[in-house]
Amino acid sequence: MKNINTKKLFQSLFRKNLIILIALIMLIYALISLYFINHYFFNTVINGVDVSLKAHDDVDDLFKNFIEDYNLQLIERNGEIEEIIGQEIEMHYNERNKIYIVYRRQSPFKWISSLFKQQKYYVNNLFMYNNEQLANKINALNCLHKEIVEPKNVSFRYSNGSYEAIGEVYGNKINRDKLINAIEKSILRGETELDLNENLCYDNPKYTLSSDKTLKTKNLLDKYISTKITYLFENESEILDANTINQWLSVDEDLEVEIEKRAVYKYVQKLSEKYDTVGVARKIKTSTNKIVEVKGGFYGWKIDQVAETKALIENIKRGDVLRKEPKYLQRALYRGSDDIGNTYVEINITRQYLWFYKDGKLITQGPVVTGNPNKGYSTKVGVYMLNYKEEGATLRGPHYEAEVTYWMPFNGNIGLHDASWRYSFGRDIYKRRGSHGCVNAPKYLAKKIFDNIEDGTPIICYEE
Repeated sequence: MKNINTKKLFQSLFRKNLIILIALIMLIYALISLYFINHYFFNTVINGVDVSLKAHDDVDDLFKNFIEDYNLQLIERNGEIEEIIGQEIEMHYNERNKIYIVYRRQSPFKWISSLFKQQKYYVNNLFMYNNEQLANKINALNCLHKEIVEPKNVSFRYSNGSYEAIGEVYGNKINRDKLINAIEKSILRGETELDLNENLCYDNPKYTLSSDKTLKTKNLLDKYISTKITYLFENESEILDANTINQWLSVDEDLEVEIEKRAVYKYVQKLSEKYDTVGVARKIKTSTNKIVEVKGGFYGWKIDQVAETKALIENIKRGDVLRKEPKYLQRALYRGSDDIGNTYVEINITRQYLWFYKDGKLITQGPVVTGNPNKGYSTKVGVYMLNYKEEGATLRGPHYEAEVTYWMPFNGNIGLHDASWRYSFGRDIYKRRGSHGCVNAPKYLAKKIFDNIEDGTPIICYEE
């Protein structure tokens, strides 16, 4: 029974002591809260001045003393330090300020939070200065008068089949507006150091080695130069690979990869110059066993430069590796040094004679009458091809209209056809009574050709 009473007594005393302790703590808390009715909290800083535990009415001297010794250090990118001294810009304490806003925010009963967290405040009209004096000091800063090194984005360099990213250049170009704004803000906030780099007072490159866009751009460049196109020209070929493609690529300020279309077009142009055969000089072995050189005409291979340029750009964008022919506006029957082959019409203007071969076999031959040179209607020399053939046609021109049975145009409105109005062909007739440029043939000869010729067959017109 005695042990039970002792235990109860102990519990009762403990409760009484705990109540007293709590009451004491609450009393102390209340007394401290009363103190903070007209004092600043622990760790209170206003515009850079520590006013912790100071009475609200006793801080004016603190601010005035702070201003007397105030100077703002400008820490530049290269480590150089410049100063703006408060007295030189007539910096002073504005006694008609709104500092009361701070102690209105500090509810006395919330003082305990200031033990663990700094209470930083900014009063926007606490400090004042002479604007003109500050402008003069800023204008005189060395950082605004150095030789400017412009900032540069990360760049890319092609080497040994791939691209490498070259680091950005930060330079030293000050953004004047940002600098002025940062200095004014620092002074008003009572800050004593201003790191120009951390406060973005410099013009900086938009993209750096660590930018996500940098890796994407490098990968895209590498994809483009992975392209390998083998152009096929019968027994010859041209290989286009990274060594050429890299010269067509550039990267703009937004790290977008650009393919220089004009450069691609010039490459296709060079292919055309090398492999197109339309109008080129050809050595022709004639039916009279003479070798003549024939220039001009429309027959032959002709690359479609616009279409192939577009197709090639798409090949590069996909990183294609392939073998292909270029896109053609026109094809000949064969590739190689002899693109005419052994099926053709041969017209000797000098001899006024025609031969027609098919698969190397002479199908027909005979005299013809070509254009009258004395009236400016000479049949143009060159290698052409049959555009189409038409049975029964009416030919019209200045001051004439003629019905023909077999019409085979090969050079615009110039063609091979029968001429029922003629009784003789060959010799020198063309010099006196030649055509307007067409090749007139006896009906039997025109029919034989018409019955055996196909669209696209080469037609060779030459003079000895």
